[in-house]
Amino acid sequence: QVLLVESGGGLVQPGGSLRLSCAASGITFRFYAIGWYHQAPGKQREWVATISAAGSTNYADSVKGRFTISRDNAKNTVYLQMNSLKPEDTAVYFCDARLDDRDYWGQGTQVTVSS
Repeated sequence: QVLLVESGGGLVQPGGSLRLSCAASGITFRFYAIGWYHQAPGKQREWVATISAAGSTNYADSVKGRFTISRDNAKNTVYLQMNSLKPEDTAVYFCDARLDDRDYWGQGTQVTVSS
């Protein structure tokens, strides 16, 4: 059974930081590209960042320079370090593991940026 579990969300003030984790099981993790997405209330799910199996990274323009995605294949975990958080970053954050036609999602973790 494939399982992706996000953690690390919470309430943070504007300008603050959070580190999200996405822990995977049931897949050969090192072969998968992992993406982070977020979904704000009433809006569509949007792509945030991706790290390939080889470790190359890409970011949405809205988070470039503020967010960093990384992976630890020994721990089957991908991280999203989020700095300089803004109220508009408030959303549920999901991770996605993708390889060829296989695509697995986690249940999400809530991030709220508010004073």
